[in-house]
Amino acid sequence: MGSDDGSRLHGVAGYVPAGQRTRRAMRAARRIEADHRNELMAERRAELEAVKSEQRQAGYLPKGGERRPMAGRSYRRLRIPAHHATSEVLAGAYPFLAEEGLGSEGALIGQDAWSGTAFCFDPWELYRRGALTNPNMFLAGQIGRGKSTLAKALAARTIAFGRRVYVPGDPKGEWSVVSRAVGGQVIELGVGRSARLNPLDEGPRPAGLSDEVWGAKVAQDRMTLVAALAEATLGRALGPVERTAVDAALSAAVAGSSMPILPMVVEALHAPSGPYAGSTAEQLLVDGRDVAHALGRLVRGDLAGLFDGPSTVRFDPTLPMLSLDLSQISGSDTLLSLVMTCTSAWMEAALRDPDGGQRLVVYDEAWRLMAQPRLLARMQSHWKLSRAWGIANLMVVHRLSDLDAVGDAGSEARGLAQGLLADTATRILYNEPTDEAVVAGRVLGLTSTEVRQLPELAQGEGLWRVNERAFVVRHICTPGELELFDTDSRMVVNPLQLPGLRI
Repeated sequence: MGSDDGSRLHGVAGYVPAGQRTRRAMRAARRIEADHRNELMAERRAELEAVKSEQRQAGYLPKGGERRPMAGRSYRRLRIPAHHATSEVLAGAYPFLAEEGLGSEGALIGQDAWSGTAFCFDPWELYRRGALTNPNMFLAGQIGRGKSTLAKALAARTIAFGRRVYVPGDPKGEWSVVSRAVGGQVIELGVGRSARLNPLDEGPRPAGLSDEVWGAKVAQDRMTLVAALAEATLGRALGPVERTAVDAALSAAVAGSSMPILPMVVEALHAPSGPYAGSTAEQLLVDGRDVAHALGRLVRGDLAGLFDGPSTVRFDPTLPMLSLDLSQISGSDTLLSLVMTCTSAWMEAALRDPDGGQRLVVYDEAWRLMAQPRLLARMQSHWKLSRAWGIANLMVVHRLSDLDAVGDAGSEARGLAQGLLADTATRILYNEPTDEAVVAGRVLGLTSTEVRQLPELAQGEGLWRVNERAFVVRHICTPGELELFDTDSRMVVNPLQLPGLRI
C-alpha cells in the first residue's frame, strides 16, 4: 500500500475515497430535507384550500370584491397616508376619541356636545365612585348665558333624588318661585316684612349630643356670630379688650333670659352689670362702646325689625327647599353681608345635623359674600366640611376674576377665595370673553383648545371640568322649567301690554 498525497489509498479492493463519500452523504441529507419541506408546503396548501373552499361555500365576498363587471372592485387597494398630530388635536378632530361620559346616575343635565350622548351629573354618586375628590361646584359665566337657569335646574332635579336644597341668601329673589314650586319654604326678610329671625336661637339639636356638649356648642356659636356681626359693622377686626366686652355682654344676656336676643347684648354692652374676666364694669363700658354702637345698627338702625326679637318663622329642615329672599334689603354690600351673616348662622345648625341627609347649598351672587372676610371664612369652613356634613356647595359668580378682586394680593381674604376654588372639584364655565377665558385657562389649567372654546359657547352651553375631565354640555330644559327659571321676564315684556301705558 502506498499514498500519493496522504488523502488517497491504493491497493484495497472496493475502497471509496473519503471526499466522494462525504459529498454523497450531503446530497442524501439535502434530498431528505427537501422532501420534508415539500410535505409541509403540501399540507399548508391543503389547509389554505380547505379554508378557501369553506369561504366559498359560506358565500363571503372576496376582500377585493368580486371579479365581474360593476362589482365595485378597485384596480388598486386603497392606501391612506398616515396622519401625525398631537393627542390634543386628535381628541377634538375624531369623534371616536370623545370622552365616554360620567355614566347615567344622577340628574339629566343635557347633551354632551362632543359625543352626542346624554350628560348626567350627581356629585354624591361621583364622589362615591371616586370620580370626584369632593362634591363642591363652581359656576361662572356672563350675564344672560344661562348659568342661573342651570343652577336652578340642577337644584330642582336634585330634589327628585331625595336631596334637599338650601339657598342661604337670595339677593334678587329669583329662587322664591322655584322653592314654592317644589313645595319648599321661602322666608322673605326686609324692612316692613313680618318675618323676623333671632340669630341667637339654638337651632335644631342633632341627635346623640349630651346636654353638656350641646350647651358648649351653642355658646361657642353665639360668641362667634356676635363677634362676626361686630367686625362686619365696624369694618375691622375686634381688639382683645373689645372681644372680652362682647363675651361679657353675651354671657349677661344668656344668664338673664332663656331666649336671648340681640337687643339684650347691646343693652349689656351699654350697661355692664359687673366685672368679667379681669375687667371691671367701668373698663367693659369703655372697651365695648364702639361695638355697642355698631351692633345698635341691628337693633335701632337700618336693620331694625329683622333680628331684634324672637323668631317669627321656623326653619323646617324636612322640606325639599328653603330659600331666604333678601330682595327687599337695599343698600351696600356690607348691609347685605350683615343679613347673610345672621341667616347663614341660623341655617348652619341644620347643616351640621348628621341625620339631615344629603343637601345642596347654593350661594348665588357669591361675589357679594366674598367681599366680607367673616363670610368668606364661613364659606371655606362649609367647603372643608362638605364631605363630613354630606353637603355639596354650589358657588355662582359672573367671572373667575371675581376671586382676584377679593382683598389685596397676598392677603388672607385672597388666600381664602383661592382656597375655595382649590377645594372645588367641579368647575362649570359658560361663555366668557377672550380676556376672561385666558384668566380661566391660567387659573384652572385649561388646555388651549378649551380656552378657545369658551368665547364660542352658545347660550345654554357650558364647559364642565370634572376633576381633569372636560365636557361641553348643552343644557336642556322643559318648557315648564324655562317658564319657572326665567330671569328675563322684565326685559321681554311688551310695553303695549303694560297697564296704564298709552302710546
